[in-house]
Amino acid sequence: MVASPTTKQASVSIQPTSGAGLGEENNHVNETTSLLGPRPDTKDDDESDDEKPLPKLQILLLCYARAIEPLAFFSIFPYVSQMVQDNGNVPDSDIGFYSGLIESLFSLTQAIVMIFWGRAADRIGRKPVLVYSLVGVTLATGLFGMAKTIPQMIMFRCVAGVFAGTIVTIRTMVAEHSTPKTQARAFSWFAFSGNLGIFLGPLMGGALANPAGQYPGVFGGIYFFKKYPYALSSLVVAVVGATAALSTALFVDETLKKPTAGSDGEGADVTKQNDDLSTWDLLKSPGVGMVIYTYGHLMVLAFAYTAIIPVFWFTPIRLGGYGFTPLQISLMMGLNGASQAVWLLLIFPPLQRRIGSNGVMRVCASAYPAFFLLCPIGNVLLRQGSEASVKVFWVFVPVTLAIGCGVSMSFTAIQLALNDISPSPRVLGTLNALALTGISGLRAFDPALFTSLFAIGARTQLAGGYAIWILLVLLASGLSIAVKYLPEPKGARKRHSQSS
Repeated sequence: MVASPTTKQASVSIQPTSGAGLGEENNHVNETTSLLGPRPDTKDDDESDDEKPLPKLQILLLCYARAIEPLAFFSIFPYVSQMVQDNGNVPDSDIGFYSGLIESLFSLTQAIVMIFWGRAADRIGRKPVLVYSLVGVTLATGLFGMAKTIPQMIMFRCVAGVFAGTIVTIRTMVAEHSTPKTQARAFSWFAFSGNLGIFLGPLMGGALANPAGQYPGVFGGIYFFKKYPYALSSLVVAVVGATAALSTALFVDETLKKPTAGSDGEGADVTKQNDDLSTWDLLKSPGVGMVIYTYGHLMVLAFAYTAIIPVFWFTPIRLGGYGFTPLQISLMMGLNGASQAVWLLLIFPPLQRRIGSNGVMRVCASAYPAFFLLCPIGNVLLRQGSEASVKVFWVFVPVTLAIGCGVSMSFTAIQLALNDISPSPRVLGTLNALALTGISGLRAFDPALFTSLFAIGARTQLAGGYAIWILLVLLASGLSIAVKYLPEPKGARKRHSQSS
């Protein structure tokens, strides 16, 4: 399958991860310069594009739509096990299997269809794909809560995963609304909105499940909620999705540039070749494979930590955990989310402007092994059991968690590196789809794998119960090696060619 052989306006280029020196670009033709070849006004166009302010309303609307996918994905987590038991009447020993299967099928289905949505966004436009996807996720999520059998639950969950065009399209649109000077701020809000969906999803799901039982004074007399105890949760998420679809349809601007009339000559041939890239050719484009691999390596660490940490906090101290109560786990997760928001919104934009996206990646990759080591160090303090060690623990853990959450900046930095490496703006959607295909596949299997490894390590007390952290430190050390081979941002390549 190939992309539509259309062209993009010459002055538009994928934003480099470093904002410095863009007004100094020359008109030498190479693989990173204007897609239609050199033009006398290229420099002025680049300077004008660099000074374009961030369209805050558009970014706000896109961030609102961004929250829908994690909202739909995580909202079922608090009640899916009980729903499986109610709908399937399965043995207690099988509930975990079916719950995990239903949770994972969303991501697995996403992985299968992601490239299709990326290609569609590059062909017919970003906005229609985003609207269709939001409508599909909304309907499937609303119907999930009314499923009465396990096959129906699986079907609706898979349908929701099929409409996975939201995340890939929104990433692309945020990139196309941004300039080298504004992209760090734009993607910080993009990442924050995703985290907000992850935070609110379980809260909404747990608070609204079985309303007739939880709030008998309000819903006890409503037959519908007795027959469909999980409908209210899914319907509320669906209403939020519907408002996002409506606001997108009415107010979001299309960002895919249409081909300009009269674009011909050698530059047009270059653009046509870039737009005709097959998925495999795109994957083999300079630097693309390395960025996608680094993205995947990073997300393995992220998914593993996210899956392990609540279990680790709950695990008894003697088995290698912290023995936290549910309230303490909630407070620590709140601290984790608040710290990530501070790093993403306040620290990342100026830091990225100063050292570039690759620089942020290298700093975070260097910090990851130490961040993982903090967890077993906290358990060592608790195992000592003295009053002094416990006091040190309650100072050490919150402070180091808040500081360590700075590694979350790497998620936004790698997205900017991915945007920068695209050989053409016309294939940016497909490129994001390639990366997200792998990430969705990892999200389907990675959490179950690492929680199982954690359980085995705790049960056997391999390496004192710290085997999982040794593994994560080794994997994190591999990320430190991988980031050294990230391709140089395009802006830096151009400045280098000028100086030589």
